[in-house]
Amino acid sequence: MDYIKRHMEEEPALSSPGSHSGSEEEDFFGLMKGNVHETTKQLDAYLANSSTSMDILKSVPTVCNLSLKLNTPLPASAACERLFSTAGHIFSAKRGRLGSKSFENQLLLKLNKNYW
Repeated sequence: MDYIKRHMEEEPALSSPGSHSGSEEEDFFGLMKGNVHETTKQLDAYLANSSTSMDILKSVPTVCNLSLKLNTPLPASAACERLFSTAGHIFSAKRGRLGSKSFENQLLLKLNKNYW
């Protein structure tokens, strides 16, 4: 929950179209003050809803924007290419009978060898 709240606080506040009053400085600082409370309210409303459809995201724009930001896969990344290259080296013709769990463990060990 803290991870999600921290990311939601980093997102810029979305102002409603009819909420322009006063100078631009007042609007800017007003958005900063109310942003944390509003995002927390939207997150609580989203978590309290038991609906399983994607339509609920349209009613909570901050959660929707965060969901799009964190759940959008990159089309081609170096990490993905590295993973498939390493997997190709592990799953060779000599290791054709390697089980899926053993293959996954060997892949994780090989890719994370800098951390042990």
